[in-house]
Amino acid sequence: MKNEIQSALAKAYSYEAYRASVKTQFLAGRVTGNEQSEAFLHYTELNESRMNRLDKTSSLTPDTISAIEQWDVKYIWLVLTEGWCADGAQVLPVLHKMAQANSSIDLKLVFRDENDPLMQQVLSNGAKAMPKLLIIDPENFTLLGQWGPRPKGAVEFIANYKKEHGLVDETAKANLQLWYFRDKGVEIQQEIVALMHQVLSTSLHNQQ
Repeated sequence: MKNEIQSALAKAYSYEAYRASVKTQFLAGRVTGNEQSEAFLHYTELNESRMNRLDKTSSLTPDTISAIEQWDVKYIWLVLTEGWCADGAQVLPVLHKMAQANSSIDLKLVFRDENDPLMQQVLSNGAKAMPKLLIIDPENFTLLGQWGPRPKGAVEFIANYKKEHGLVDETAKANLQLWYFRDKGVEIQQEIVALMHQVLSTSLHNQQ
């Protein structure tokens, strides 16, 4: 997987550059990824509005800030996503705020379809679900942990909806956005902090 990680990092964007690339393609009538459609253009437009709002309004909890301040080892947070991905629009601004709070975290974003060899090695139940966060050791480019595509509460919401209605339709997608709105990114923060705690604990154990 080391080669796939390095290949992806060679094409990676900062958060700001990723936002700019998605917007540039949208203004040209295109979306990121292999598939082009009016639906994906619509989702990309919605995501632009969501991310603009979240960049301004989302915040880290005191517990998250306290945890982040204790991270003193450098890591790369490599995220596979696409501009039309609704979950990505909710998750990425939170990851960006977390990375901004500690210079040891280097957040990098890559487009999923441009990095299929890597995506194929980090599937979620056999699916190319996104966003997918990979915790990478910057010295040897090994994968130390992964998260995604959704916090557990959102996963449970979709699972329950599908069990009741038999499919994930536009109503489910709209209600999922309401779930994210009410949660305010708290569960994402909690799960990433827990993951980082595991990564740091493992690193410390390996050094002993």
